[in-house]
Amino acid sequence: MRQRRLWLILLLALVSGGSAAYIALAYLRDRTPRLMAAEAPRSQVAVAARDLPLGTILRQEDVRMIGWMGNEVPPGYVREAEAVVGRGLITPVKANEMLMEGKFAPLGAGGGLSVSIPEGMRAVSVRVDDVIGVAGFVLPGSRVDVVLTMPPKLDRKESVTQAVLQSVPVLAAGQIVQQDAQGKPITVSVLTVLVSPQDGETLILAANEGKIQLALRNTLDLAEVKTSGVYTRALLPGARQGSSVTGRVRIQAPDAARSVVEAYRGGVRTLITF
Repeated sequence: MRQRRLWLILLLALVSGGSAAYIALAYLRDRTPRLMAAEAPRSQVAVAARDLPLGTILRQEDVRMIGWMGNEVPPGYVREAEAVVGRGLITPVKANEMLMEGKFAPLGAGGGLSVSIPEGMRAVSVRVDDVIGVAGFVLPGSRVDVVLTMPPKLDRKESVTQAVLQSVPVLAAGQIVQQDAQGKPITVSVLTVLVSPQDGETLILAANEGKIQLALRNTLDLAEVKTSGVYTRALLPGARQGSSVTGRVRIQAPDAARSVVEAYRGGVRTLITF
């Protein structure tokens, strides 16, 4: 009798478990289409299909549309590819990055570097080498200081080095090919920076009258530091103090005039010279 009760309880447990599993499965089957329908994208936004450098005029294949899961697309996001095709970029864009209206020049403004120059500013290019260009670490978007070294002139008998421009943004970094004295092609690195008209005059004059070198700085460091420059005489310690240093020469007596006494103290041998 007792064994029958155990079998009956086991059977009821199996039936209850099976019923619960069936009800849960039916519930999930009913809810899954609803959840998928709720999470379906309601709109689309445009992203870059590849890395797009500054000044690029977008083509249809440069834009890719993806689904937007939210209820509303934030203002400024591009929702149609046709809205940006044919417009030039005023800032570099990485692949899969959201395309926004603020990154494009007005329709019909064209492309290239000119669309990225703000009103009242100028783009000036200077030749650099591996040393002047900080070993290639100066890239578009970097900020640099322009340091000028002036050789001695008629009214100045020594060289001087000083920062003439500070926190200058770099627009582009590239290379041009020109010919040397024998007519052979050579590659020259060129940096294009964004300056005011007056700073542009300063940069061009500095590049022609002396030797310029770029000092790479933190992009977030916009503070301007006043410097008085460094002259050649300041490189020598004595010159920095404004006084001359007189060398002292020690004259030793001839070996024949010296006497050496050998002494022992605590087992340690010591030579004493008189």
